Amino acid sequence: MIRTSSYWFLLCLLLLLPSLLVVAQDSTQTKKDKPTFHIGGALRFNYNMSSWKKEQVKRGGDFGFDMFRVNADAAWKGLSLHAEYRFYSKDFGGGMLKEGYMRYRFNDSTHIEIGLTQVPFGNQTYNSHSWFFNLPYYVGKEDDYDMGIKFQRHSNRWTYQLAFFKNAEELNFGDKSAIDPSRYSYDVAGRNKEVNQGNAKADYHFAKESRVGASVMLGGLYNIPSGNMGSHWAAALHSDMQFDRWNLKLQTMYYQYNVADSTQFENTVDMAAYGASYQVAAKAFLHTASVSYKLPVKWGPVSTLTFYNDYSYMQKPATDFADTQMNVLGCMVTAGHIYTYIDWAAGKNQPWLGPEWNAALAAGDKQSKWHSRFNINFGYYF
Repeated sequence: MIRTSSYWFLLCLLLLLPSLLVVAQDSTQTKKDKPTFHIGGALRFNYNMSSWKKEQVKRGGDFGFDMFRVNADAAWKGLSLHAEYRFYSKDFGGGMLKEGYMRYRFNDSTHIEIGLTQVPFGNQTYNSHSWFFNLPYYVGKEDDYDMGIKFQRHSNRWTYQLAFFKNAEELNFGDKSAIDPSRYSYDVAGRNKEVNQGNAKADYHFAKESRVGASVMLGGLYNIPSGNMGSHWAAALHSDMQFDRWNLKLQTMYYQYNVADSTQFENTVDMAAYGASYQVAAKAFLHTASVSYKLPVKWGPVSTLTFYNDYSYMQKPATDFADTQMNVLGCMVTAGHIYTYIDWAAGKNQPWLGPEWNAALAAGDKQSKWHSRFNINFGYYF
């Protein structure tokens, strides 16, 4: 369906042209800007005890290193840079760039980003409140980052984003090489690659911190063995509503991958992140509902308790595929620069929350039971 990036590139240029005309209007203001540079980061540790790991349960769970990250931010006039590099253990992919992009700010309401930037799809920045995210993350549809160019503008009550992504993070640059699984966000892997993807998203702000919106994406799916081009697309309706101390995130979406490979099972695709891959249903509906309540407290350094419950359901149209469910009940404790997530995460046909890894998000098992993981993640952010 998508055979060349030329049409997408020309479309992006035409869409960006009106905003380029406002650069001269903003030049007086940018002369007042001063160069800035900041280095930050975080160090996190994690404790977990998983119900399906019998020996781990016997020893009372495991406690160890989770992640160390470095953030860099720089700005001068209308130009700025943002990058975040993460260091995980070897088994979880080792070092990886989560995001990194250059931004040009035309004015207070309009900017453009180039590099490894967040894909404008669904509720952003997150469609969840917990450390585990929701099911869309595990199929590459929440907090996803790809290589491309993104335009964003806020006008009155509307915010819209248009983007073109040449591909996901490319680390090998080979002629017929598969993507490297050492990445933060889930992308199509194995015999196929995401290429030449266009995104459009619009949000309507009906209150100070509340909005409803819609997102669509369409792109190519390059098959490495055959050299043929397939396609993929997705669409979502979403809302993020704030009521005093309460927050409610609702989202429903559908995605579809059309693989151009006659030798591969057409109902699944491979996806990878954190150093490993698994199978995912090629077509699915995903529905999520996440609610949180923020309670201010004065307990020494503890200033806020945020209680939440994130639920997500993955409906797979393929015959004989078992659906996937996931629920996370927890609390985030804020104490100065230390943030602690205390989660009880439960899943059914969820690879990170059960003994079945490779096929849980694909065919799954209709006889599968619920499995749970008690998890505490705490980190110092600076």
